[in-house]
Amino acid sequence: MIDFVNESMTKLSDKGYKYTQRRADLLAIFDEDETRYFSAKEVQQRIKVLYPKMSFDTIYRNLKLFTDEDMLEETELNGEMMFRKHCDPEIGHHHHFICRNCGKALPVETCPLDFYAQQLPGAKIEEHEFQLIGICPECVAKG
Repeated sequence: MIDFVNESMTKLSDKGYKYTQRRADLLAIFDEDETRYFSAKEVQQRIKVLYPKMSFDTIYRNLKLFTDEDMLEETELNGEMMFRKHCDPEIGHHHHFICRNCGKALPVETCPLDFYAQQLPGAKIEEHEFQLIGICPECVAKG
């Protein structure tokens, strides 16, 4: 956990952003459970133990900063932005199944890009996104 927070805070400092314990504590939330996405409201609920007066705007601004600096990744789920710790780059290219109930992200190893690239001869695909969204096995079992 400490490595992710320290490395992220060093990266921010190197880019001219101020080191604050609040930012470090916000990042630590994502290191506690790196398997799932959190909404900004969930982050606010977790951080209010340490900082009861931290505003939602401050939290959201920092989450966007962390996303812009590739510390967190974001997706839209159930009409709101959700955030999670960026996957370890050593894992390599992969996609996720995301549970719309609990926000858990499960890796999907197969990439459909080749299938689509074959249907677009001569096209240059520069980037892509692919997610499966549903209910994870644990949430299905709970009913």
